[in-house]
Amino acid sequence: MDLSKLTPAKGSTKTKKRIGRGEGSGNGGTAGKGHNGQKSRSGASIPAWFEGGQMPLQRRVPKFGFKNRFRVAYDALNLDRLAALVETGAISEGDTVNPASLKAMGFGGKNGRVKVLGGGDINVKLDVHAHAFSASAREKIEAAGGSVTIVD
Repeated sequence: MDLSKLTPAKGSTKTKKRIGRGEGSGNGGTAGKGHNGQKSRSGASIPAWFEGGQMPLQRRVPKFGFKNRFRVAYDALNLDRLAALVETGAISEGDTVNPASLKAMGFGGKNGRVKVLGGGDINVKLDVHAHAFSASAREKIEAAGGSVTIVD
């Protein structure tokens, strides 16, 4: 046994300070609340966002626009990206391209809905299945001899 390693038994000491129990306790008088002021009064509860009468932040910041909770988000796929996949050999001419095959090639986010856009050109015949197409993408795919199919 070493006297320097003695500690009180578990549960024998109290951790909570008893405030307002006289000057001898070290927390008498103002009971740890300082002198006067709004927070020293009984029943004082000031909201977290209260800024002392200054114009609050949530009223100072401008509010813009509207976010539609029911909007359908798509992952955009341009035709030049499809053409690049053909050039690298990931897709060959006449193949069927669908959202599942695109996901396997590393394209697409977590929502999994794909919209084909008309950016770039394509000159190979492809059977493209997607959730949506732009008008220019539809024209370019069909002009190259391919087909367009909308999936649900």
